[in-house]
Amino acid sequence: MERDFYDRYYELEDSHWWFRGRRRIITQEARRLLGPGAGEHGGAELLDVGCGTGTMLQALGALGHARGTEMESAAVEFCRRRGLTEVQVAGTPPLPFADASLDLITILDVLEHVEDDAGLAADLRRMLRPGGHVIATVPAFPLLWGRQDDISHHKRRYVPATLRAALEGGGLRIERMSYFNTLLFPPIAAVRLFRRVRPAKGELTSDFEMTSEGPLNDMLSRVFAAEARWLRRRDLPVGVSLLAVASAATGA
Repeated sequence: MERDFYDRYYELEDSHWWFRGRRRIITQEARRLLGPGAGEHGGAELLDVGCGTGTMLQALGALGHARGTEMESAAVEFCRRRGLTEVQVAGTPPLPFADASLDLITILDVLEHVEDDAGLAADLRRMLRPGGHVIATVPAFPLLWGRQDDISHHKRRYVPATLRAALEGGGLRIERMSYFNTLLFPPIAAVRLFRRVRPAKGELTSDFEMTSEGPLNDMLSRVFAAEARWLRRRDLPVGVSLLAVASAATGA
């Protein structure tokens, strides 16, 4: 991601509808995987790989002992402003955690940033305890490539087959895969496709600036977060993003 955007992301992560909705979906899935004993003192070891400026890591801290890694030192400094001290600068594998030491790893909108996504998945598999899980999210559909992908230095967007190939290529076993950000898929896709026909001129600006505050932001947050109820019961057939839950494949 462009370094200049970290200041703004630090301001947005608490309140922007996209971050709020994604946090609700991920924390719900994490609670399901960790079971009824999940809690700050429940003993689970959690890691958020690519934890950004730290809001998701704070939420995971309510479920166990949560630590984070980030490739950029600027992001780690923002985490420390939130009082998050167990965040390390770490880039390419191997990440600085012992084999079979973690119960849950979240890697949220990170795989698309790395050249060797299967290699990173293999390192996640190495760190998982027996019975542990990975929750991964990635942007979906190459057709939706837009300026946010450029700003964020993405290498690719995914479909289920390519995400499955990356995770299984690293020795992980897929337990669940679903699209999400489904209700807002039509307007977001329309905007992205229009921009492919009529690209914006001038300096790149983040899509997050379009709806960063006010009643519209609150409404979009409620719409996006409402998908958490659906995802308790079913996988969704289309969306702006993909969610995968994986565990260590036997014999990998």
